[in-house]
Parts: sequence; C-alpha cells; structure tokens
Amino acid sequence: MSMILEGAGLTVRLGGRAVVREADFAIRPGEIVGLLGANGAGKTTLLRALGGFVGLSAGQVRLDRRAIGAIDRLERGRLLAYLPQGAICHWPLNVEAVVALGRRPHQGPLARLLPGDIAAIEAAMRFTDVADLAGRPVTELSGGERARVLLARALAVEPKVLLADEPVSGLDPGHQLDVMALLARHAAGGAAVVVVLHDLTLAARFCSRVVFVARGRVIADGPPDEVITRDALAECFGICAHYGALDGTPFVVPLARV
Repeated sequence: MSMILEGAGLTVRLGGRAVVREADFAIRPGEIVGLLGANGAGKTTLLRALGGFVGLSAGQVRLDRRAIGAIDRLERGRLLAYLPQGAICHWPLNVEAVVALGRRPHQGPLARLLPGDIAAIEAAMRFTDVADLAGRPVTELSGGERARVLLARALAVEPKVLLADEPVSGLDPGHQLDVMALLARHAAGGAAVVVVLHDLTLAARFCSRVVFVARGRVIADGPPDEVITRDALAECFGICAHYGALDGTPFVVPLARV
C-alpha cells in the first residue's frame, strides 16, 4: 500500500535555529505511528511540518501523492485533521456544535449541514462515546470528556490522515487508555494516525511504528519491539528502563538516568 503522507529531508528553522533537521517520515493508511522524544526534541514542529502548518527551510511534504503546498486549503482540510496539544474550548458551545466544526471543510459558502454532514457528526460522537453529551456545554465537561469531544471534532472531518499532538497529556490513566484505543481503532479503519507521545508503554502497546526524535533528527523508526531499545532511550531521554509484558501486553518502565 502506498504512503498517504511523506516528508523528505524536512528542515525547519525557528528564530534562526534548526528545530527539525533533514527529517524523513512516511506513513501508510492503517498505521498509527508514535513520535517520541524528550521535551524540545522537535516532535511538535515535525508534526506541524507534516501538516503544512509551518514553513520549511528545506525538504518537501507530500499528501495523497501531491506536494502539500499545491493542495488548496479546503481540500487539505478534508484530507488531514490536526488535533493540537492542549486544545481549549473558550466558548460554551454544546458538544454537538463543537463536533460539527469538523465539517467546515466540507461545507459550501452557506455553511449548511447536509445529511452527509449530520451523519458524519453523529458517527464521530458515537465512535468517541460522547453522543449522550451532545447538548451539554463543552466548558462544563471533565478533561477526559473534553478530550473525547475534540477527538470527535477531528474525526468528523473523516480525514485520511489524523495528526494528534499529545492527546493524552493531563489525562488520568483510564482516559489515556480510552483515547489511545480510539486512535488505534481509527487507524484500523483505514486512516493514518500520527501521535506525539511521552508514555513509552502507550507507544509500545498501541503504535504499529515508533519514530524517535532527538535534537531535531529522526534517529530510529520501526516497530516498537525493535525500536524501543536501550540505546534509543539513552540517546533520546538519557534513561534506562525495564521491559516486560503481562498477558501479552508490553510495558516499559523508566528506572533511572544514565
């Protein structure tokens, strides 16, 4: 199966400093790929570069086999959804209205919801288990509920590619598992999902591939059991860890600095 999103030789300079350096990345439909690395390693900038949200100093991104810059804004919005880190809802819109925002790239100039839009909104709310919250103001929800609503908004786009930047940050362990299971399920349905993570166990459990980023460079890319290694953890995080599995489910526990 061909790649749906590809980045070749990506370099991004911010404030005169190279934040991403000659990075290569590619993902196929059906994959969920975790971007891992220390704070400041360049993960978010790489994710934004892949979505065409930050200018490149060098390299090229291709989405659906086309240069991403050659795809007009509305079509790009239909092909790719972006879930930013720490997204906040400032207005007390109800949940259904927030999820409906995901259909904006599909709507005409009158911004009317057509039957296909309504079906996509309802499907996204069912998928993320927020349909029973449809009439509640999003500002009154818990952190876990808001995370699922914002994910539903991204899924309502019906994108071929979903970019999620630390979607489990600040959530309790149960809600972290819920969100990762939803992302994995979305990928299993044929979408390509790229997710920035800090939790090594979540990456080992849910990701089909892991990409380690250090000092703006991709230093490892492959299946979790091949890539989450002693050397990679030492280079990226300066740690050693304990590896194991319980009933076939892998876990990685950081132990100490090296």
